[in-house]
Amino acid sequence: MSSPVNFGDQLVTPEEKTERVGAVFSSVARRYDIMNDLMSGGMHRLWKDRFVNRVKPRAGEQILDMAGGTGDIAFRVAKRGAQVTVSDINADMLAVGLERAEQRGIEGLSWSPQNAETLTFPDRSFDAYTIAFGIRNVTDIPAALKEAHRVLRFGGRFFVLEFSTTEWPGFGEAYELFADKFIPRIGKAVAGDEESYRYLVESIRRFPKPDQFRAMIADAGFARTHVETLMGGLVCIWSGWKI
Repeated sequence: MSSPVNFGDQLVTPEEKTERVGAVFSSVARRYDIMNDLMSGGMHRLWKDRFVNRVKPRAGEQILDMAGGTGDIAFRVAKRGAQVTVSDINADMLAVGLERAEQRGIEGLSWSPQNAETLTFPDRSFDAYTIAFGIRNVTDIPAALKEAHRVLRFGGRFFVLEFSTTEWPGFGEAYELFADKFIPRIGKAVAGDEESYRYLVESIRRFPKPDQFRAMIADAGFARTHVETLMGGLVCIWSGWKI
């Protein structure tokens, strides 16, 4: 029997977590980007710009954007000339991304439903792997990290953008209060779904601290691992190389 895992603050089976996370993102897909603006004061756009600048996509590269959902990272990467495969376990999120790409006239993207823990791509398929605000929702994170390592070519690079724990005195406490008291209410008002956003807040709180997650990336086989903290660690960019 599988050991219980956390779905926010609840203990559930791994299978139930995967199913319930899917339900969360199906529920919020259409309002996902509006909610990101409201929850971050628009800062998520700057974080994503910085993230893609760190990835340094180049023309002709094959890049996998996992948990790519609504296309925010993929659109930025595609502007640099790279060939992007956008993958997500949730078909509703991919549908929103595909619709946005058509509206913006962005062509050349591949859209592929995938589970990060069991990718169907062959070994050594990509030059880079990106995942933004998605890794904390994966049921088996070590399995996803190993899969990322497997599908990268030698010399390939791995980048994660994710919420973590801020070390700024006072700010951390203020953000915790905002997250606990206001984000679920905003979710109810804007997306009609308070519980999904309560889960998202809880999932951030339970995500490993910056150095702990960096160690997990190294354990998956990546070298030259690094973590860059933003806003005192509220958001981090982790990276590693397959060499």
